[in-house]
Amino acid sequence: MKRNIERLGRVVLSSLHVVGGLSILFGKILVALFPPQSDLRETWRAFYKVGVLSAPIVVLTAIFTGAIMVIQSGHFVAQTQATSFVGWAAGFAVLAEIGPILIGLMFSGRVGANNTAELGTMVVTEQVDALRALAIDPIRYLTVPRFVAMVVMLFLLTALGDAFALVGGAFTADILLDIPMTIFFQQVMEAHLLDELFLGLVKGSMFGMTIAVVSCYFGLNVEGGATGVGRAVNASVVTAAIGIFLADLVVGVGWSLL
Repeated sequence: MKRNIERLGRVVLSSLHVVGGLSILFGKILVALFPPQSDLRETWRAFYKVGVLSAPIVVLTAIFTGAIMVIQSGHFVAQTQATSFVGWAAGFAVLAEIGPILIGLMFSGRVGANNTAELGTMVVTEQVDALRALAIDPIRYLTVPRFVAMVVMLFLLTALGDAFALVGGAFTADILLDIPMTIFFQQVMEAHLLDELFLGLVKGSMFGMTIAVVSCYFGLNVEGGATGVGRAVNASVVTAAIGIFLADLVVGVGWSLL
């Protein structure tokens, strides 16, 4: 019993330590954002790596997401003949909930893990210490460009993913349910899903913020050489996934109260 309590205490203290570290890093990033003094070349490099290189996997994920939503609703539609609700149901689920979460998780697995590994390697090879020795703030030089890139690009990638998810859903509905693509998109337009679209984009930005802070935190706090980098990447991906679901809950509850 005593050992179990000790283990629980260690887990709680470790979690509080991580939460505190994330909060401190987030505050430092916000302070370093103003006035903007980031290296433009590093910022554009981050935008390219984070956004452009992630677009193909996001598009592929979105197309399959839209298709799966229509396939899952196909049995219900066939039983009730509720074909007029297919576009509305798929649009609502993709724009407000499923789309942003799946894109965020894919983004975390690709970009967040890579960012943690890159920063962790820089810490292990003492490149971060070299920056400090040259009076260069690692937060402003390394973290801020990545933070801005992830927030902005995940917002844009969520919008891109929404569009391709609807295309994938429309194409699947045309093939499996004999609902023409024009009718599908007409149903989506008639459903007036602008609020859901805006909610999904807000979630995308929040997910980008979460992934950026988590991945940078674990990357900059690597200990134990190459093995430590592997542990940091694993912890980063898991923590970012938890953060995505928590952010989704907070944004959803806050949105419902407005």
